[in-house]
Amino acid sequence: MKNKDIKVLLVDDEKNILQFLELGLTNEGYKVKTASDGIIAMNLLPDFQPHVVILDVMMPGLDGFEVCNMIRKSGVQTSIIMLTARDEVDNRVKGLTIGADDYLVKPFSFEELLARIQARIRNQFPDQYGEVIYGPFRIDDRRREIEYKGTGLSLSPTEYELLKYLVLNHGMVMSKLLILDKVWGYTFQGEDNIVEVYIRSLREKLGDKQHQLIRTIRGAGYRLDLS
Repeated sequence: MKNKDIKVLLVDDEKNILQFLELGLTNEGYKVKTASDGIIAMNLLPDFQPHVVILDVMMPGLDGFEVCNMIRKSGVQTSIIMLTARDEVDNRVKGLTIGADDYLVKPFSFEELLARIQARIRNQFPDQYGEVIYGPFRIDDRRREIEYKGTGLSLSPTEYELLKYLVLNHGMVMSKLLILDKVWGYTFQGEDNIVEVYIRSLREKLGDKQHQLIRTIRGAGYRLDLS
């Protein structure tokens, strides 16, 4: 899949943000439509069928949470990235709980948005890519295989999903809460230290004794570094 095949729906009531993101994403080759409120967004959704929706939380009328919930109920297969203010931790948790796939904190860099879009596409629509290569990793999602430095890894289904999630989001800090939601699912009722157990197992299989590949970011989560 090339960028020209990827459709992005931008939903924000701030006109300057819409214009900036539309111009930037269009220049990157994406097909873009914009909506200044939730009602317009929902009207565009069925025909446009976006791969990714960039959705602001704070909007008049239908807020981002309501729109997110409506999108999930619509049956349209899309990935949702919510935009939140820096101090809205509860909003970010709420968004992930009701069906958002990711979030960005305002203000954010355009480069980070591009990285998040690509990560969501590879997570949500893996068949569009078949296999992807990131540094020493090769991920074949159709065969559910991951190679590291040319050697296939023997991974359980959960280890596969966790490592894939970390690789596709390399360079970004993933909290335990986010990892639990994306790998185990929001219905998981166990302890969050299960993440630590699986991270330890992955480090052993990757020979990452010094934790230079999968880094622990104290108080924040984990980050996989390729460089």
